[in-house]
Amino acid sequence: MASKPTQEFVPIKEIRDGIIILKDGSLRAILMTSAVNLALKSADEQQGTIYMFQNFLNSLDFSIQIVTQSRKLDIEPYLATLRKRQDVVEEPLLKLQIREYVQFIKNFTDQINVMKKHFFVVVSFVPSGMKSESNPFAGLLGGNSNKTLSKEEFSEYASQLEQRVGLVKAGLSRIGVRSSQLENDEAIELFYNIFNMGEGSSSLEEGD
Repeated sequence: MASKPTQEFVPIKEIRDGIIILKDGSLRAILMTSAVNLALKSADEQQGTIYMFQNFLNSLDFSIQIVTQSRKLDIEPYLATLRKRQDVVEEPLLKLQIREYVQFIKNFTDQINVMKKHFFVVVSFVPSGMKSESNPFAGLLGGNSNKTLSKEEFSEYASQLEQRVGLVKAGLSRIGVRSSQLENDEAIELFYNIFNMGEGSSSLEEGD
């Protein structure tokens, strides 16, 4: 029995203007966000932040999904830079200090996984008449539907999705969270890393 192409199991039809179009015709926008460290806030500030976040969620009349991606930080480029510096330094003591520092960092990262976290908010738009928006990533496990959107449909749906993105960005900003919508290349890189978890770490940087 012939195996199916991998593409059949990927629910993404295309990425256009930073918008992910799923095979069922629904749209997704992905915001990369900063984080708020509640541990550094006083008890009153923590409660205030939680209250504002609760109000933000309650103000939405559509679904969003909050995703945290943790990946092991690739420290090798940093070590390579230090080794190059070590090669050009002439002072013996400084050269020794750099070599020992490189060894310390290598030993430390060998013993402890240093993780890099990225935070995302997925904003969805499902045209009326389609399945419920209860899960913004509904369909990401694959499906048989393969709807092609006309230019007019895409323009209309994208406009409504952009309005939702604006509301989410404004709500996040009120609680001190910066956000930036992923562009085409960034979204492609994100999904490549998701579907190829064993191939290195992401180079995505936090949105401004």
